[in-house]
Amino acid sequence: MKRSGTADLPLHYGKVPPWLYERMSALGLSIIEVILMDYGKDEVLRRLADPFWFQSFGAVMGMDWHSSGITTSVMGALKRSINPNSQSLGLYICGGKGKFSRETPAELIQIADKTGLNGHELVRASKLSAKVDNTAIQDGYQLYLHNFILSDNGSWSVVQQGMHESDGTARRYHWHSGNIKSFIEEPHTGINGISRGRIVNLTDADASENRKGILDISHTDSINVMKDFSRLILPAHHDVQASDVDLKRLGALLYVTREQQPQNFEDLLMLEGVGPRTMQSLALVSEVIHGAPSRFADPARFSFAHGGKDGHPFPVPTKTFDESISILRKGIEKSRLGNSDKLNTLNKLHQIVVATEKDFTPDFDIQQVIEEERQNSWRFGGKTVFGDAQPPKSPKPIQLSLF
Repeated sequence: MKRSGTADLPLHYGKVPPWLYERMSALGLSIIEVILMDYGKDEVLRRLADPFWFQSFGAVMGMDWHSSGITTSVMGALKRSINPNSQSLGLYICGGKGKFSRETPAELIQIADKTGLNGHELVRASKLSAKVDNTAIQDGYQLYLHNFILSDNGSWSVVQQGMHESDGTARRYHWHSGNIKSFIEEPHTGINGISRGRIVNLTDADASENRKGILDISHTDSINVMKDFSRLILPAHHDVQASDVDLKRLGALLYVTREQQPQNFEDLLMLEGVGPRTMQSLALVSEVIHGAPSRFADPARFSFAHGGKDGHPFPVPTKTFDESISILRKGIEKSRLGNSDKLNTLNKLHQIVVATEKDFTPDFDIQQVIEEERQNSWRFGGKTVFGDAQPPKSPKPIQLSLF
């Protein structure tokens, strides 16, 4: 199912520290490569056009689970890691934040010259998607980021973000070429978010007479695709609360990776350094790769893979993060040589967690899980933008029984 939509996010400022940005680039590339191997280029584009998956993707890479910074940081990290490998991957990322967004047309023309695609049509798609969200939809958000993701078969997605200065929020807009019937008549599968009262929406079907003098583009009749729309509105609070997470899914994951893993994952445990904490991260990484679209309704859950740079829900465990990257990279390299056992094991891990959920009743305190992670963060190289995690005065065991 082709999907697109919007995400309303608290506006966060600041920079991603180099120690995290390097890891985001490596993990992001690895995840995209596995999706390409297992599902293909069109699936990568579809997922990037899903605001729920995109937010979960950013959370599993150690970004703050609910902030606007995910958009800039994820797309920047992907552009940095994917573009040097574009010829082999068949994917290209253009644009970026501020002045880099204005370089998108020139980048697209260069790619078209290499691939034989219609560069002028791609530039038109890029400009129109920005014009629609910045001008035709006057909802109070001024665009400041525009990324155009293109495959060498001509399919594309757009991820762009606007700022609402008066209330400190940002809105991310997702487009997918599979959805487009017309750029100027209801091109989105919907625009939803916090009510701002009456807005100007020149893409509304009732505004056809107003549009004729604005855009000289033919259009077709609108279609009712509201059932396909994805909208994500995240809360203002920074900490992860029980209401932000599907406790059944998180509980089943913790139960499998902490309580049952010796029996179920002997092949994975044979890998050097893979213990319960790394298993927890790998299970969430595997879900980002193999999970069905319905599993990304609670992006906060994916922050339990590698924490968040501001320390919510806990500091980024850099040692575990590096183990996750290493296991994925080794699996990718072996898969290229015809041995996909390691990558298949990650998929198996996800499937076992899903199966466990069916009969699982959550009976644990999420704050206890978060506190345990914080207490033990120093053991795993915990870092935040404020510095390194320190041992508590009375260190607690690495693993507590939750069930």
